[in-house]
Amino acid sequence: MLDKIKVGLQYCIPQHGLTRLTGKLASTEAGGWTTAVIRWFIGRYKVDMSEALNPDPAAYKTFNDFFVRELKPGMRPITEGENVMVHPADACVSQFGPITNGELIQAKGHNFSAQQLLGGDAQLAEEFTNGDFATLYLSPRDYHRVHMPCDGTLRQMIYVPGDLFSVNPLTAENVENLFARNERVVCIFDTEFGPMAQVLVGATIVGSVETVWAGTITPPTGADIRRWDYPAEGTEAVVLKKGEEMGRFKLGSTVINLFAKDQITFDQSMANNVTTRMGTPYAQKAEAND
Repeated sequence: MLDKIKVGLQYCIPQHGLTRLTGKLASTEAGGWTTAVIRWFIGRYKVDMSEALNPDPAAYKTFNDFFVRELKPGMRPITEGENVMVHPADACVSQFGPITNGELIQAKGHNFSAQQLLGGDAQLAEEFTNGDFATLYLSPRDYHRVHMPCDGTLRQMIYVPGDLFSVNPLTAENVENLFARNERVVCIFDTEFGPMAQVLVGATIVGSVETVWAGTITPPTGADIRRWDYPAEGTEAVVLKKGEEMGRFKLGSTVINLFAKDQITFDQSMANNVTTRMGTPYAQKAEAND
């Protein structure tokens, strides 16, 4: 009953208004109040500040500065090997596996459409037909910068407006089409592993989604899908190496990767509910295992 109430309330609250207010407060410099909130958050969610470049809570002027804190050099070594793809984030594996009949598993008994996830583009979704996917949930305690699983050249970025439901396991099990209805930023890369989608999914009180090449994508939000195309070469090309930062969340959310058919084989360490660390093995190039 309590779980039903928690989920039901999300349909009633002003999701965008609450989220934008939270984002504004999180970006406010409030001196001792900010430090007090950060200290409470560290204790509540057991954040390991020994990994942070600056472990002192009082050093952060805003809550957002703390939330997107850098790690000390060497804390997340990147697994080498041109045939090895690495985890893009510190997270928990929510679901992973094949894209079947154009659909991804959200939770037991719930699937959602790759085409809807990608903003309704049928031609783009076709590139991932019978491919593979993984959904990675970033909890409040996690490091919230998102990195590249492999070398890649950005082809397209798509902003898809939507709801802002929570993306925790409870909501994933109870809200239909969750990841394809929440606000999200879709990034399409061309890589040595074929086309790859890296989707940054917004959620309740996720105050901002940013990319390293375009800055803040949301807020502000809009009612329309927006697309940006990027060249494959030249001064305007966005080329990122494996392990480089590509984006960040200000307050937590989810990363979804899509891969083309017969391009990757997930690492044997992959399993639902397994904790991931950015830079550790995620998948291998399929032909490398033949």
